[in-house]
Amino acid sequence: MVLVMPIVAHSPEFKSTNRAMAYGGFSAFSMLYGLQPLMPMLSADFHVSAVAGSGVISVSAATLAASLIPASIVARRYGLKPIMCLALALSAFLTLIAACTTNLTQLLVCRGLLGIALAGFPAIAMAYLGEEIDALALGRSIGIYIAGSALGGLCGRMLMAFLADWLSWRAALCSLGCVGLIVAFEFWRLLPNSQHFEAQRFKLKTWWADVTSHWSDAGLPWLFMQGFLLMGCYVSLYNYLGYRLVAAPFNFRPASLGMMSAMNVIGIFASTWAGRAADQYGRRKVLWWMVAIMMAGLMVTLTNHISLLLIGVGIFTFGFFSAHAMASSWVGRRAQTAKTLASSFYVSAYYLGSSLVGTLSGFIWQSYHWKGMVIFLGILLSVCMFIALELRKLVPLKVLA
Repeated sequence: MVLVMPIVAHSPEFKSTNRAMAYGGFSAFSMLYGLQPLMPMLSADFHVSAVAGSGVISVSAATLAASLIPASIVARRYGLKPIMCLALALSAFLTLIAACTTNLTQLLVCRGLLGIALAGFPAIAMAYLGEEIDALALGRSIGIYIAGSALGGLCGRMLMAFLADWLSWRAALCSLGCVGLIVAFEFWRLLPNSQHFEAQRFKLKTWWADVTSHWSDAGLPWLFMQGFLLMGCYVSLYNYLGYRLVAAPFNFRPASLGMMSAMNVIGIFASTWAGRAADQYGRRKVLWWMVAIMMAGLMVTLTNHISLLLIGVGIFTFGFFSAHAMASSWVGRRAQTAKTLASSFYVSAYYLGSSLVGTLSGFIWQSYHWKGMVIFLGILLSVCMFIALELRKLVPLKVLA
């Protein structure tokens, strides 16, 4: 048996892998969240409420969350790289089809199918990194992947907002789908084939043993819940901040809302910084600080002064991406077996939070406006803080968390 060494930092394979994952995260997040700044426009065009308009995000997130575990099972049978490549390509085609829809129902169907197709990428991406990258460089690689995701969220939202304001939201979706096809090809070209992958037939008994192992672990369920709440808070803030900003006293146009996505530049820096900080200082020592930063930023958004409001959103965004980078990489190091399944549980909880919390917060917005949103999200972040402090007590395994 030939021992295959993991991909180490600074090697050509390490650089190629990081570029591929950054591109993949870019494409996935841009297609998933590109419609976010256009929700007020869609609500107006289709004459629906903010909650219904948020369905273009919530439906995709819900189907994505529901499909992650089946996708991870398929990937374990047929290979991680092929499934990730297929997921990116199919998602791009579905984005192009969505551009041709003529009513909200058709658009929501396409967005639901996109979530199913895209499920073949996020959890598998983290599992691939967990298997192929040397443990000492894993935090850095996941940080770069999340940075690419943040850049995708930035460029996707800005591209959609500017094109929708200039042409139409359908033309914007068409452009996004074309970019997705290009990225899918580059991902296939750059990503090294798995060296530590072994095809596995699905065995219910073995799968259930892995599920039981993960959910009985002292730390993993807390990390899954942390992903659920972190993403729910992040999506809720950005979903309904747009509705606040298009109204008085701000009166933003769609292109101006797209500029709000520039905040994701902070996420690019935050996730890479957090990956290095996690590797150097330990996740247990830093995670709770990032949650505290999110809470501080959220409080600042109560102001009606646009400059201070943007500063608050920036602080909140920094805290979110840093906390997510730490929690997600912690899952990869904490899980000793069936890493793909553990990553699937985390990402499933992550996107389920996007869907459920994102929808619930819409009702809070409609009834209690922004002050109610801040109170609601503040309660959820308080739970995140409790979880982060509980994780500080976690006894490390052989591979330090």
